[in-house]
Amino acid sequence: MRIVVADDSVLLREGLVRLLVEDGHQVVDAVGDGPSLVEAVLAHRPDVSIVDVRMPPTHTDEGLRAAIAARSHLPGTPVLMLSQYVEASYAGDLLADGSGAVGYLLKDRVARVAEFLDALDRVAHGATVLDPQVVAQLLTDQRRDSPVGTLTPRERQILALMAEGCSNTAITRQLVVSASAVEKHIGNIFAKLGLLPDDARHRRVLAVLTYLRG
Repeated sequence: MRIVVADDSVLLREGLVRLLVEDGHQVVDAVGDGPSLVEAVLAHRPDVSIVDVRMPPTHTDEGLRAAIAARSHLPGTPVLMLSQYVEASYAGDLLADGSGAVGYLLKDRVARVAEFLDALDRVAHGATVLDPQVVAQLLTDQRRDSPVGTLTPRERQILALMAEGCSNTAITRQLVVSASAVEKHIGNIFAKLGLLPDDARHRRVLAVLTYLRG
């Protein structure tokens, strides 16, 4: 894959570049601030970009805003965000356009190389992938009056796995249930969240977005 890396920490940036190159990928650019990220994405049109949420000058959400700006120019361009802390609203902001191909992982996840590279590949191929710790916080913070509150415990469990980027096959294996049971539960989730079959945007992404906003 052709990849852009954006992180203001030279040590982490170079570490990511080395990891990716050793795994057979091509890093087409490595930058340290938001505006440079937007320029790199527009110039190289990478298969996926890896972006630190917090970058100069304020080290708040410049990386996130730059990623959203890049996707406004190139809708659906895949982006994997990295963050030091769990902040579910960041993932919601990135998902808001409904086009998917986004990920939000804690930086500690990079040390689990196989998991990190698997998440990167899934995002590059259009999936939505949230860090399990983000999903765990969402389950804790979920309001009872949210649309997600109407789901059964099993449906909430499946939606949480969908938020982590699991395919139907992966959910089937993890929960040890049949494929038809998973499909039925997902159909019920879409119905309870009011996501109609003819919705122009991807219902799986919209379900996860509803989960984030809950």
